[in-house]
Formats: sequence, structure tokens, C-alpha cells
Amino acid sequence: MNIQQLNIKTFLFITILIINGVFLCSAHNLEIKKDSSKSKLISFKIKFKSADKAIIKPSALKFNKHLAYSFTVDDGYKSAYLTAFPLFKGGKISGPMINEWKNDQGGDGTNSKGLFYSDGLGNKIPFKLALAINGNTIGDFSAYRGHLSWAEVKEVYDSGWDVLNHGFHHATKHGTNFLTEVTENTTSIKQNLGFTMSHFVVPGGESDPGYQLEYEREALANGSFSVASFAGAGPVINVNEKVDLNKMIYARTFLQSSKDTIGFKTMDSFLATFDSVAKLPNPIWYNEFTHGVGNGNLWNLSMRFPDFKYYMTAIANKYGLKGNHTIWMAPWQEVYEYIWLRDKIKINYAQNNKEAVVTIELPEIPETFRNRTISLHVDTLSKFEIQSNSADFKISNDGKTNHNLIIIQLR
Repeated sequence: MNIQQLNIKTFLFITILIINGVFLCSAHNLEIKKDSSKSKLISFKIKFKSADKAIIKPSALKFNKHLAYSFTVDDGYKSAYLTAFPLFKGGKISGPMINEWKNDQGGDGTNSKGLFYSDGLGNKIPFKLALAINGNTIGDFSAYRGHLSWAEVKEVYDSGWDVLNHGFHHATKHGTNFLTEVTENTTSIKQNLGFTMSHFVVPGGESDPGYQLEYEREALANGSFSVASFAGAGPVINVNEKVDLNKMIYARTFLQSSKDTIGFKTMDSFLATFDSVAKLPNPIWYNEFTHGVGNGNLWNLSMRFPDFKYYMTAIANKYGLKGNHTIWMAPWQEVYEYIWLRDKIKINYAQNNKEAVVTIELPEIPETFRNRTISLHVDTLSKFEIQSNSADFKISNDGKTNHNLIIIQLR
């Protein structure tokens, strides 16, 4: 059958289908296939030592972890770079550094061996934070600046820390243009650092009642996938089932040092809360924040570095590489993007005797995502190996050891 043989109604129907980008499989029965240009299929083979049936599903959290822990340092203070950055990755921690506000943003001057967790495949990964920054306060390097320089922000970002939108001026008072605060900060970071922020943190301060709602609306309407505010989901989020990430507004636990500088009673109290969260039966996502992390309790809204070091080291020793290996210590955006992808992929698993084929349908991933990793949990008693020669992804696994984890890094 050709076009001339079709009646006018059928011709118009086919024309409409073609205009809308629909593939016409057969003019005989007009079978239509959906446009799949926005999705993508990847596949690989698994060879098991046993013919027993295996079950494969997305891991609740990356690396099959039980606890995703996200920590944010607000306002872009220099102490994050001078103390937290070397404490986590390993290296020389700054000694005392008196900034332009006569506050000590330095640390203890020691050499850190780093704080790490394991990826489940024998590799250690340093703890990472997120920085919530105001572009108006970031400038050129100066030894006494209270805020970070552009070079410092770029260095921590390139090392895997996330950078979150905190408003261009940190404005909260009456008359604030909330739209401009959101968009100017996005533009500033894009122009100076070359990436687009995709999550927003409401700044605190003197304000009109309900101002945070204005920030939430403008941020979600202008490129932010989520907003940290005063109330919302969390700070403990159950990730055992699908998580509603659409226009998510979440709350965090605020940590700060007490006025008493003797001992670590306040930190021990926070650690007791952390331990109770870590013991919850389902995989969970927990998030906390503070402001400065230097020797001085900046604005009385911060953690002194000795407290911060004590707190993070205790968590690393108990749940990280030196502990029970249950923690994935990653900033908010990284965890958000993993869960988003986890909940949108579709897995087809077909096993025949000792061989299986895994096919995964991927969604269209937003351009602003910087993390494109899938972890798969393999329920089997058998050792296994992976066969794949695809250039679309890199795949690794623990098939010869614990035989329960596959990690796919999309390219």
C-alpha cells in the first residue's frame, strides 16, 4: 500500500504522526512505537559460578550503604577550606588565622591522615561537604579574608564537594528581591566557576515573617531541584522506597558549639543522636549543617574546629573505613542525584542457567547533574564476573569477594 492508495483520513493521520516525530512501523496495521530518543538502553552480561537464580535491583544508596550523610557549611566562610578540607582529604590543617572580623578561622596546625569511607570494592573515598555560598562575598585570594576566594571554591568543587545557591547577597530583610537573589547568584557562579548550581539553601537572618516561602518559590521556579529551608522533609529521610524529590523542600539539623569550651559534652550529645539515626532499620539519608568550622565560634553560630574535628573523626571511626563501613558521606546534591536516577531507571533481568543479561533503561538526565552512578545490589550466594565492552559506561563489581555489588558509572 502506498500514499496514493490511502484514503484522505488515513493520509492525514499518517501526516500528523510524522510531524510529531512518531515512527510508523507498518502502514498495514498502523502500529505506533513511542519516541524513545530521550531514553537510552545499556546492557551487560553476568556469568555466575552457580545456576541458582539471582535477584538484582537498584541499591537503596550508593555502594549498598545503609546511611547517606550530608553536611553543609553555610555562607562560604574561609574556615571550610582552611580546616575541613584538609581534615577530610588529608594534609596540613591551617594553624590559627585571624580574619578581617578578628575571628580565628584556622585550626590546630596538624597533619591529617584524612577521613574516609569505602566504596565496597576496596577503594577509600574522602568525606565531602557542601558549601552554601553567596557570590557577592566571594572574591580574590587574601590571607585575611573572612570568605572564600574563587580559586578556593573551585578547588573544593573539583575535589567533589558540592556548591549550593545561598542567594547573591544573603539578603533577608524587608524589600529583598528574592528572584534576583536566586538568579544573580546562579549567574555569578556560572560566570566565575563555569557550572550551574541546582540546589538552594534559604539564608537566615533578620526578616519579615514567611520570607522563606518567597525564596522557596523563586528557587524552585528558577532551576533548583530542591530547597533547604526551615521546615520540610527530613532531617531523616527514609530511602528504602521511592522518594518524592519533586520540588523537594527539606529541613536540616543545626550543629553549633556551646559556650563551654571544656570537653566535648555538646558533641557527645550530637553523636548520640547520630548513633540513634544510624541504627534505624531502613536505609536513610540524614543531613546536618553549621556555619564556620574554625577555632573561633563565628557569630556564635558555628562549630569550633576542635569540636568539628572530634565530631567528624568519631563518625569516621565508627561508620567509615575504620568502622563498620555503613556510611556514604556525600553532600546533598550527590545523594539527591543518585536517588533521582535510582528511582527512574528500569531494569530487565533475564537469567539462563549460569548466564544472565541485564538491560537498563535510562531516563534523560538533566544537564546540571554532575553524578551519574548506579549501584546494583545482587542477591546471590554465587561468585560472578561481568562481561561488557560498552563505551557508554564503566562497570565494576565485587563478584569474586562479597558478590553483592555492581557499580555502573555512566559516561
